[in-house]
Amino acid sequence: MGHGLGYPDDLVLRRAVSGDATMSSGDGLPAERTTARVGIVVRTKNRPWFLSRTFTDIEAQSYPDWVVLVVNDGGDAEAVDEIIAHLPRAFSGRVSVTHNETATGRSAAANMGVRAAGSEFVVLHDDDDLWDREFLATTVAWLDANPDHAGVMVRTEIVYEVARDGAFVEVGRAKFWPQITEITYSDLLQVNRAVPIAFLYRSAIHDTVGYYREDLHAVEDWDLYLRITLDHHIGLIDGRPLAFWMQRTATEGELGNSVFALAGEHEKYDRMVRDEALRGYVRDQGPGLPLYLTRFIQDEVERQLASRRGLSEHAVDLVRRWRHRRRTT
Repeated sequence: MGHGLGYPDDLVLRRAVSGDATMSSGDGLPAERTTARVGIVVRTKNRPWFLSRTFTDIEAQSYPDWVVLVVNDGGDAEAVDEIIAHLPRAFSGRVSVTHNETATGRSAAANMGVRAAGSEFVVLHDDDDLWDREFLATTVAWLDANPDHAGVMVRTEIVYEVARDGAFVEVGRAKFWPQITEITYSDLLQVNRAVPIAFLYRSAIHDTVGYYREDLHAVEDWDLYLRITLDHHIGLIDGRPLAFWMQRTATEGELGNSVFALAGEHEKYDRMVRDEALRGYVRDQGPGLPLYLTRFIQDEVERQLASRRGLSEHAVDLVRRWRHRRRTT
């Protein structure tokens, strides 16, 4: 979506200052107007091209009962307002914007949007990712049919894109964790197997497990999934991918993916979450099991490496003997 669209006749931007943030909503309606079942939270910062594409993606959804909560976390407010001012009529009265003059971080930005949504369901649609047009219809139907599920995830496809002629174009695709058949706590303990674009969930779960941890500036989604799946179930919709995790491995800075541009942050906060959990366990249960396992795992890895080296050396020795016999016969 470019900036060539004209202003809808009845679109009026309204601003109300609150602290260091400003909020805007279409059609002159209060920013808290959220009667839709789905609240779509869009985190963005200085990426107008991606933000325009996001609105195009949302407009294409076959499911119509949604509102959009944009959190502009320290980026250019005028650029965001310009895009929203030129949105098609389908968005009139359905978009609220929070402008943070100072960046608060990924988690705080997510919480701002989630708290403002006031909707039954919520999903984080970061400005660079995309959906199949049936994503909302399929996930809402699943949660309606499974009231005991806290949320639901869909099959996801990684889409690689590169900058070209002022835009980004697709250059390849790969399946994301195609082998998983369900979302389990034990699997999530090892590594995150989901991305926010693929997860629609009940906003009420925050009343039970809390919100995104604002001291985590990466892996905040993984931390939330762990807290949810400890006592609740997350469904998985099989079939064709309905969410697309866009990756730009060669792009750095604000236009890059957090998983690459913030690789060091991901490692830092992953270790932080794990270390906190381990210390909490030791306080309650004592250090016996962790002490045993850390040494056992180290010894077992060394044993297996030594065994493999032994097999390799034995194979090399057999080849040498075979070659020697051929030369002497």
